[in-house]
Amino acid sequence: MRPSRHTRSHGRRVRASGFTLVELLVVIAIIATLVGLLLPAVQMMRAAAARSSCLNNLRQVGLGLQTFHDGNGSLPSGYVSNVAAGGDDSGPGWGWAAFILPQLEEAALQATIDFKKAIEDPASVQARATLVPGLLCAADVRPSAAFPVGSRDSSGQLATTTCAVAPANYVGNFGIGEPGVDGDGLFFRGSAVRWREVTDGLAKTLMVGERSFRDAESTWVGAVTGATQPPTAGSRMPFKKEHASNFVLAHSGECRGPLAPSETNNFTSPHEGGINFAYADGHVSVLGADVDQATFRALSTRAKGETISGAP
Repeated sequence: MRPSRHTRSHGRRVRASGFTLVELLVVIAIIATLVGLLLPAVQMMRAAAARSSCLNNLRQVGLGLQTFHDGNGSLPSGYVSNVAAGGDDSGPGWGWAAFILPQLEEAALQATIDFKKAIEDPASVQARATLVPGLLCAADVRPSAAFPVGSRDSSGQLATTTCAVAPANYVGNFGIGEPGVDGDGLFFRGSAVRWREVTDGLAKTLMVGERSFRDAESTWVGAVTGATQPPTAGSRMPFKKEHASNFVLAHSGECRGPLAPSETNNFTSPHEGGINFAYADGHVSVLGADVDQATFRALSTRAKGETISGAP
């Protein structure tokens, strides 16, 4: 009698399905290698997307400032303040970005601001603590909510907290000297610069640039009267307390170039390779290590007649 199929197969060694330990280790090694190859590419793509987003933010800021100029005959003030008998600022302190909120689709926020009242006034608490997405760089690590500002002691610690203000990553171009009064850039205390005053050329004059919280604090709100700005923890910059105008303005006077900051009131960037800027004519570009100090300073002034071989 012919054995059944079952009988013929009886006694044969049947191999269990699945991976052996060696095969599993090989698969894991291959996956790890692929992840190692892909991760840098993914990180580069994320960094490129963040830079692109930042440049787009600056483009919108530039257009907003141009629209403000068209409607008012000048750029907004770097910050607005009365002056005490001794020459010190006495507020209210609101900065240039507060005046272009409608151009940044933040008209409702601006409607909550009484520009005659100081930033630190209790009536301003809602406005001064509000984050404006278009003024934040996606690549930067910064406070997720309003941060405290006030006077600082000799070690840089807050001696008194005046109020809390919303963070921002974009600061106006004061020029070469220390931010405050009478800058040779586009923004300073009580400024109202007109395009016809920018005789160096709109395409060759910096208007707004980045500042990373890695180095120093910034806000869109303005210059809080009596507050001082220090480097942030872990900053590459030496300790130095700066005037409150440095929260909304920056300059080029102490830099060797756009990637060589030396003080808290400069432009700095979380991006590799350069700092994003918006120019007075509305175009945006990156200034990197190949831009020397003389060119960087020349781009910071509005009417000094420096020779610049081509705008970035």
